[in-house]
Amino acid sequence: MSRATSGVEALRIEDLKVHYPLRRTLGDVLRRQQRYLKAVDGVTLSVPEGAVLALVGESGSGKTTVARAVVGLVKPTGGRVLLWGRDVATLKGKELKALRRAVQMVFQDPSVSLNPRMKVGDQVKYPLDVNSIGAPEERRAMALEALRTVGLTPPEEFYNRYPHQLSGGQRQRVAIARAVVLKPRLLIADEPISNIDVSARAQILGLLKGLREKMNLSMLYITHDLSSAWAIADSLAVMYLGKLVEYGPTEAVFNDPRHPYTKALLQAVPSLDERKPWIEIVKLKGEIPDPLNVPSGCRLHPRCPLATEKCKLEDPPAVKVGENHWVYCHLYA
Repeated sequence: MSRATSGVEALRIEDLKVHYPLRRTLGDVLRRQQRYLKAVDGVTLSVPEGAVLALVGESGSGKTTVARAVVGLVKPTGGRVLLWGRDVATLKGKELKALRRAVQMVFQDPSVSLNPRMKVGDQVKYPLDVNSIGAPEERRAMALEALRTVGLTPPEEFYNRYPHQLSGGQRQRVAIARAVVLKPRLLIADEPISNIDVSARAQILGLLKGLREKMNLSMLYITHDLSSAWAIADSLAVMYLGKLVEYGPTEAVFNDPRHPYTKALLQAVPSLDERKPWIEIVKLKGEIPDPLNVPSGCRLHPRCPLATEKCKLEDPPAVKVGENHWVYCHLYA
């Protein structure tokens, strides 16, 4: 599954925070306070050059917000985003534009991310138009080649179609073609298989794996589906309510999960061996807390059957439990 990398970090996120200010109520005004939704609250992770990191967790855990911060769609409240060692916040003008060309994103729902009033070919060609790459005929040729690369053949047949004339899987291929037409070095794939037919999911995963090899892509793959993370990722980062809970090589996290939340997620993955004897059974209580009222200490403690008094009071530190394998849990501190 994993392969050797150059040792260079394509992406490094350091103590990333994204806090959204909430509309102030009369009580907030009288108390002179401002409340925040802490979507991401101190996340640190990295994607080595040529590697795939899967960021997993339930809906509302902050995965997509991390992705949007990386590509500049939201402004971090704190921390840093470094691309190939360069702090994005310090770059301006041509330097920033060049770096942004090297990082592209595939969004979750192609029926929303694609313009229904633009032809498929024009949408794939649009990034080339914006960046003034090549002459008009050259841009058309590059767009056709991108469509061929993602398996939409013959590309001339798809070039003049509209998104509504395609299936869900084909629309996602168009979105991927639009992302790779600039030949990026880092691809952010935000739940790329969640809104397409089950029959097409394996094909899209195979396409992404093929593009990784063909283009030497680094990738941040965001998903709530652990089975797809197993199929594509070299390493795995598990998020819960805006924080990391476990981080390490994919095989290590799957075969020796340490955090109670990771164990619960793995127990929910369909398997021929429903017992999963290598995973300690952890049954979480209740539902995810209101993100506007995040629990103190470890954010999982209201649901965790293994929680102690310390879990309720103190944020857990990062504890190394294996080679490049970290867990954020007081049970191992």
